Amino acid sequence: MTNPSCPALVVAAPSSGSGKTTVVAAIARYYRNQGKQVRVFKTGPDFIDPAFLAHASGAPVYQLDFWMCGLEHCQQLLAQAAQEADLILIEGVMGMFDGQCSSADIAATLGIPVMAVIDAGAMAQTFGAIVCGLANYRSDVDLVACFANRVGSERHFEMLAESVAAQTPLLSYLPRDEQFSFPDRHLGLVQAQELDDLEQRLEAAAQSLGKHWQLPARETEFTCPEATPMPQLLAQKTIAVAKDKAFSFLYQANIDCLQSLGANIVYFSPIEGERLPKCDALYLVGGYPELHTNALVNNELLQQDVSDVVTSGLPVIAECGGMLYLQNSLTDKQGNQSTLCGVLNADSVMQPKLAALGLVESEFEPDQFMRGHSFHYSKTNTKLQPWRSTMSQHGRTSDAVYRVNNLIASYVHWYFAYNPILTAKMFLGELTQ
Repeated sequence: MTNPSCPALVVAAPSSGSGKTTVVAAIARYYRNQGKQVRVFKTGPDFIDPAFLAHASGAPVYQLDFWMCGLEHCQQLLAQAAQEADLILIEGVMGMFDGQCSSADIAATLGIPVMAVIDAGAMAQTFGAIVCGLANYRSDVDLVACFANRVGSERHFEMLAESVAAQTPLLSYLPRDEQFSFPDRHLGLVQAQELDDLEQRLEAAAQSLGKHWQLPARETEFTCPEATPMPQLLAQKTIAVAKDKAFSFLYQANIDCLQSLGANIVYFSPIEGERLPKCDALYLVGGYPELHTNALVNNELLQQDVSDVVTSGLPVIAECGGMLYLQNSLTDKQGNQSTLCGVLNADSVMQPKLAALGLVESEFEPDQFMRGHSFHYSKTNTKLQPWRSTMSQHGRTSDAVYRVNNLIASYVHWYFAYNPILTAKMFLGELTQ
């Protein structure tokens, strides 16, 4: 197959909180309104930002991380997108040079130009100094433009534009206005599905951005590694997936992986009072169960369904919030305790500060690893003995993995495409004890 090409741009920033998600969403909506096909990717393991970006672009959003996903897998995702897209946007993570697979690493490895989003709310000419520093910090990164966020006025924008070098022009800006930002909470932004005025925010941002905008993305050729045919190990198997406002942290790549293995996916909503569909395996993803405990407690029939399938030995994968749902109780930050499924003899308490954050891996079978991401504000108390441990990418011990019959539960959000064969064994209940 010939390597496809497509205009592409990495959107980075000096730090988290600069407004990358809002700007990328605005660009995606701007071109979508022109009838263009825009594909958006998110650097790093993130669930919340991609929901906004998918809504803005009208297409699924995938994660890019060379350690968690694998370089070839990332290249395959991008090459597939380049075959159909008029533009590829990659939202960076944290600061431009932060982390083991930074925005700069993504841009340098894949040969994609970068635009820097800078919060200009409290500066003028210093804006140009920051752009200059970002542009010259690494010689293998091509910073081709910048974008100003939270700008006070048109004159403020003009001063910022005058401060930057010709090779890194200031393309446009978003004003300092609440309608051009998304509200946040402890795990990040408030979820896209919770904002009734999301469409109005996106349209306003796209219209404002378009006043000065010129596309700096250049045609980029994407390497397309040959894909290995996937064995149909989950053929004729139905996997039930919890999906609603309480259970929403779901990688599109995970669903793709399960389907490529032959699985049929059915979704259900625990907080809408739905019972467990007829299935051969259950996937309880993470999210915000702590915000929907009343609805989860009231769905007693589902709790019984889940208890029954775990007792019967049906394969169940529970990640983070999905694991909390299976425990005896969950206590929120106000001290309110809710009694949940009781499948796992454990109790969790929400914390005011972050309890764990980082990429991890676990050796489920000899020389067979699964990688993923741990990010949670709760602590779990249990006398259960860990079935497996997890290690951070830096070699430090991280969250435990628990097993009851064929239930595998942990704080980790696994990335199935990292090891599809191991994934199939998880959902078939074929992992060794």
